[in-house]
This record gives sequence, C-alpha cells and structure tokens, in this order.
Amino acid sequence: MITFLSSIAALVLGFFLYGKFVERFFGASDERTTPAVRVNNGVDYVPMPTWKVFTIEFLNIAGLGPIFGAILGAMYGPIAYLWIVLGCIFMGAVHDYFSGMLSVRSNGASIPEIVGKYLGPGFQNFMRIFSLLLLIFVGVAFVSGPAGLLANLTAGGLEIWLYSIFAYYLIATLLPINKIIGRIYPAFGAALLIMALGIAGAMIYYGITGDLVIHELQLSSFRNWHHNPTENLLFPMMFIVISCGALSGFHSTQAPMMARCIRKESHGRHVFYGAMIAEGVVAIIWATAAMNFFGNAGNLNETMMVDGQNPAWVVNEISRSWLGPVGAVFAVIGVIACPITTGDTAFRSARLTIADVFKFDQSSIYKRLIISIPLFAVGFVLSRLEFATIWKYLGLSNQVLAVVVLWTGAMYLAKVKKSHWMLSLPATFMTIVCAAYLLVAPVKTGGLFLDPFWGTSAGVLVGVGSMGFFLFSIRKFRR
Repeated sequence: MITFLSSIAALVLGFFLYGKFVERFFGASDERTTPAVRVNNGVDYVPMPTWKVFTIEFLNIAGLGPIFGAILGAMYGPIAYLWIVLGCIFMGAVHDYFSGMLSVRSNGASIPEIVGKYLGPGFQNFMRIFSLLLLIFVGVAFVSGPAGLLANLTAGGLEIWLYSIFAYYLIATLLPINKIIGRIYPAFGAALLIMALGIAGAMIYYGITGDLVIHELQLSSFRNWHHNPTENLLFPMMFIVISCGALSGFHSTQAPMMARCIRKESHGRHVFYGAMIAEGVVAIIWATAAMNFFGNAGNLNETMMVDGQNPAWVVNEISRSWLGPVGAVFAVIGVIACPITTGDTAFRSARLTIADVFKFDQSSIYKRLIISIPLFAVGFVLSRLEFATIWKYLGLSNQVLAVVVLWTGAMYLAKVKKSHWMLSLPATFMTIVCAAYLLVAPVKTGGLFLDPFWGTSAGVLVGVGSMGFFLFSIRKFRR
C-alpha cells in the first residue's frame, strides 16, 4: 500500500510544487485579459467559474482513458506506477498547461494554429489534417463503443443507439458551451472522480483488514509481466498504452475550448495542469485496483487471456465487488456516459478546428451547421467500422500529436529566450517512444514488427536527431 499512497501523494505534491514552478516559468499574469473576457460571444467564448471549467476539462480529457488505459497498462506490471507518476507530473501536465496557455495567449486558437505559429506552415498543415482525423476517430470510437454496450444492456438495436448518440453529439456541438456542456459535465466529472475515490477507499479498507494484498513496487517487479511479452514490449508499448493517465496528445485538442472560458491566466494551473494531475490520480487508482483485485499483475494477465475479457469487464467486476449496487451505477457512468461526453467534445473541437482553418465565424447556428453536418456525415460513415479497427490507430496517433505539441512548446520557450529543456527533453523522449513503436509494434497495432533491438536503436537515433535539429534551428534566438 506504500507504493499506492506514495504515488497519490507525489501527484498531489506535483501540482503544488512543480505545477507552481511551471506557472511562474511560463509567466502567467492576471494583468492580461483572457479571450473569454475579451471576446465573450456567448457561444464558444464564455467566461465560467474555475471549478466548472476544471471539471469540464477533466471530463473532456478523461473519459475512458485513465481507466481503460491504466488497466491495460497494469498488465505490464507495477512499473506502470513510474510512468503514470513521473509522466503525469513532468510531461503530461506540462504538455496540457502549455497547450491551454498558448491558446489563451493566441486568442483561444486551436492547436494546429498554435503549432503553425511556432513551427511553421508545414507542421501547421500537417496538424490541421492529423488532429482533425484524430478528433473524428475519437468521436467515432466513443460512439460505437458506448452504443454497443447500451445495446447489450438494453437488448435494443445497435442502430437506434448509434442514431441517438449522434443526435446528442450534434446538439451538444451546436449549442453554446454553457448550455449543455457547462451544465451537465461538472456532474459527470464529479461522478468519475467519486467513482475512483470509492475504489481507492475500498482498496485502503480491504488492505487494512487484510482482505486484499496490495503489492509494492520492488526491484523484482521491474520486468514485463505481460502474458505476450514478445509482441507487447515494455518499451515502447507501455508508454503508448498508458496515455491519458501520463501523457496524451488528445488533451491539446481539448485545451483550447477551455482556454476560451477561463477568466484569468492564474486559473490555468488549476484547469490545465490540475485536470491532468486529477487524471493521473484516477489512473493510479485503477492501475492499482486491476493489479491487485485478481491477486497480482500476472493473474490479471491470465484472466484477460484465458477468459477473453476486456477493460470494461474489469471495471464492472471491481466496481460491483467493492462498491455493490452503487458501484454498478458508477460502472455504467464510467464505461458509457463518460466516453459519450468525451466524444461530443471531440466533435466540437473538430468544428472549432475547421472554423479556425477557414477563419469561419461561428457566432450563428447556421454557420455552425455548415461545418457540423458534413463532419457528422463523415463520422457516421466511419462508425460502420469495427471498434477494434478504429481504436488500434488511436494510440500511436495520440502520442505523435503529443510529440508535435511538446516540440511546439519548446520552440515557444526558445523564441521568448527561456530555457527550453522543460519541454524539449520530454519531446525527445516521446519522439524515441513513437519512432520505436512504429518500428517494433505488431502490424495489427500499427507497427512494422521489426527486430526490437534494431527498431529501438533506430528510434533512439530519430529522437537524438530531432533534438539536434531543434538545437540547430533555435541558434538564431540565442543572439
């Protein structure tokens, strides 16, 4: 239990200590007027209370990520603790903070426009296409997944649930952000946190009574516990599987929505850095629960392999067993409602991204429909694909997006003549991870399945080369 409690404490301290350092280093100042106050068009630019913006941001970036990703990451063993804690504090939360605050400083611009501002038009056009595709795939994944679960629970038709969720998505995408998202998302965000805290409380209780053995992170656990380690290499695959609980590029597409809603720059640490820390806490809780509910990480693997179960089943089993009927309700919220609330903000972000590209004003519902109808038509066509087919392309794409945003933040720091290492070192590390994954991961998960040694070595060369190119590019800013 020491590892579990220490991990939670480290994340909380990370918010107060490193988060404050990042905020001061960035130079947040309440003397600057935020876009929410300056524009305030009543649709996408709407000043809202900090607690509400925080819960919306948390729900936007969370959904199933810190639950399913943490459970799948737990299959690699207790070493997942290190990636979640260190990745969240020094990479993920910093990534989210810079994504949001650079958007605040750029009048609430979408992430492709921010990338273009600091990395040039080539990266901007790449990001416009790449991030838009990622947002659509996330939206589609969070339509087909919940629709399938609802169809199984209600014995209803899949088509009916698909149409129903898409209809809700369209309404939530079109209406002003404070009408649906601003009203119901805080409640769902709170439910997701309460669910995680309930699981944490149950673990602590059963650990104290001796009914549950919570294993510690020890030197002997520094190995790959996965039942198929040949295809599921600890490095780099765990760093892709556990994304939302440690570092996720998808978050950078959501941050601009809240950048248009915060009242003061000082609120950015609570909203952007804080929401990521909260997600890390949720990930730690679920990774610990998954590793110990079945005995240890090895037994988790055996259960998942022999019984052919998935993370949704694990959530349901743990919630019902430890929290009873209340847990069953929270399980439904966790695996159905929360993904839906992530999916609709993905489509909303896609609308805003397209609007930013074409400088298309979104103040009238007619203009929002012009973008939304074709967008949802494409989404509906893609929803006919198998969920597994959609999902396997999201992991690597998600972290590639994070890499570009980290390099963007590093370039911003170089241009304002500040030390860039806070972002350039994480960017280099994640460049290595993504390049290695592309080379060594199995073909069915988006890789080339090359020899692990040579593939990883090539990934290291790509990462080091990227750092070298970056240092060469910023030499003019040092004069």
